[in-house]
Amino acid sequence: MKIRTAGRHIKESFKSIIRNGWMTFAAVSAVAITLLLVGSLIALLMNVNKLASDVEEDVSVRVYVATGTEEEEREALRSELEGIDNVDTIEYSSREDELDNVMGSYGEEFGLFEGDDNPLHDVFILNTTEPDLTSEVAEEAAAIGPVVDDVNYGGAEADRLFEIMETVRNIGAVIIIALIFTAIFLISNTIRITIFSRRTEIEIMKLVGATNWFIRWPFLIEGALIGFVGALIPVSIISYLYLSGFDTLMGYLSGTYFGLLPPNPFLIQIVALLLTIGVVIGSIGSSLSIRKFLKV
Repeated sequence: MKIRTAGRHIKESFKSIIRNGWMTFAAVSAVAITLLLVGSLIALLMNVNKLASDVEEDVSVRVYVATGTEEEEREALRSELEGIDNVDTIEYSSREDELDNVMGSYGEEFGLFEGDDNPLHDVFILNTTEPDLTSEVAEEAAAIGPVVDDVNYGGAEADRLFEIMETVRNIGAVIIIALIFTAIFLISNTIRITIFSRRTEIEIMKLVGATNWFIRWPFLIEGALIGFVGALIPVSIISYLYLSGFDTLMGYLSGTYFGLLPPNPFLIQIVALLLTIGVVIGSIGSSLSIRKFLKV
């Protein structure tokens, strides 16, 4: 397409947008409302996914060392644990450290168990390379031998947690895809109404010898502009709400291992994604709408 012709198409697109003010408003509104739903859901699901990942990463295998185990045996156990497949990191917590943690969580009255009265065990804490491999690592650790008194990773509750998180991710992805197709349908129908009101103009252009692409380009550009402008509205709303609520929500999560996605680069990604979706579905909607009117 020549630069001169491209300039003509862009000029015609802007003229059409201004001339068909109410139809443009309807199309922009359809884009804005649909992408507000899409963007809000994406922002919600991405943060749910972040929280889910935080929860999964907080699940670890705790290997309790049998009471009376000598230091050499304990170091040998560490070596065996390090040899288990899919073990990422290993931390050691002595029985004294474990008691300090209990006292910090439940009160100083547990200080009565300090010294030789401490009933707790030395513990090796294993973090796996993938959260869903936790049960497999726990089984291998439990099979090591008598120096392992017990192994705990949450059992069925942890497995259920992983299943729920995976289900949430899958359902969210399906909903987002469905909303995007809904957006294409709504925009296509809205733009079709706009094009229907100009069908006589299209027929005349066809009769005087204009090619399909010569007619199609202004509508494609118009659809892209409508999608872009429509996307600016949800982008502004979502950015404002996220920036406004981020500090408040992070205040509730302070002191935990969990957190929301930081605005930078999260909002930049959301903005780029929604603007791209707006332009693409606007163009697709125009292309689908004008096809039947080119058959003169």
